[in-house]
Amino acid sequence: MAGVIMTSNHPKALWPGVKGFWGRTYQDHVTEYTDLFDTDTSDKAYEEFVQITGFGLAPVKPQGKAAEYDSETQGPTTRFVHVAYALGYIVTHEELKDNLYMEVSKTRASSNARAFRQTKERVCANIYNRAFSGSYLGADGKALCATDHPNTSGGTFSNKLTVDADLSEAALEDMLIQIMQATDDRGMLINLMPKSLHVAPANWFNANRILKSTYQTGNANNDINVINATNALPMGIKLNHYFTAPQAWFVRTNVETGKGMLFLEREAITFEQDNDFSTKNALALGYERYSAGAVDPRAVYGSNGP
Repeated sequence: MAGVIMTSNHPKALWPGVKGFWGRTYQDHVTEYTDLFDTDTSDKAYEEFVQITGFGLAPVKPQGKAAEYDSETQGPTTRFVHVAYALGYIVTHEELKDNLYMEVSKTRASSNARAFRQTKERVCANIYNRAFSGSYLGADGKALCATDHPNTSGGTFSNKLTVDADLSEAALEDMLIQIMQATDDRGMLINLMPKSLHVAPANWFNANRILKSTYQTGNANNDINVINATNALPMGIKLNHYFTAPQAWFVRTNVETGKGMLFLEREAITFEQDNDFSTKNALALGYERYSAGAVDPRAVYGSNGP
């Protein structure tokens, strides 16, 4: 639909008698990408995050023998390259003069802004939408959610259920247990804890039944809902309308802020207007630049529900 907006684009706007125009503006969802990422700013063309391994367990020192010394190693480097997004429109001088309806001309800027909001939501959600795809690999050569992320010091770790499962109380408990047993690159236990459950609309009602019921759901047992009773997910359920896999679900963890799932704003959105001297056309343009991705895969655990 690229091109210059002319009087022929909506000829009804040149004549009186139209009660109203519809289709351009709707109520938007609230901002959702900030539930998926920590947000920060950047002042460079790209930002890099480099893994450094810690130390292993302390060995026994035999009497009279020299102590052992450990070392550390640099691991994968994650680079966030900022991407520019721009969208504008051109309106002829005649269209602006002859259009009889402010409703048509004055809502173009808000429609342009809406396009940017939706673009950002989709760009960010796509990091999760591609979390299980071998076509989108992280710095360690694995998909975001995988059972075999390589440790720099040797071995692997998992941030994915061994067997993908639909969202259920049992599957969620298995994932929470897996999170609480997480280790660092040297196999040392870390205080990794779940924060929030992220689901597509298809799982919204199921997620609420699982997390907010006082007793276990789907059976006649009188057992308490342990996930609810222990506040195992203190930030609750986060709905994302831009997830494209209806049965995929994710749990974000308390990885250090800015070291897990990260959104970096390089240039905040701006809107500019100008006029072309030769044609007298009016030009409007929006522009922003940002990047999003994962630093430490331990920041999110997922299941690609079958």
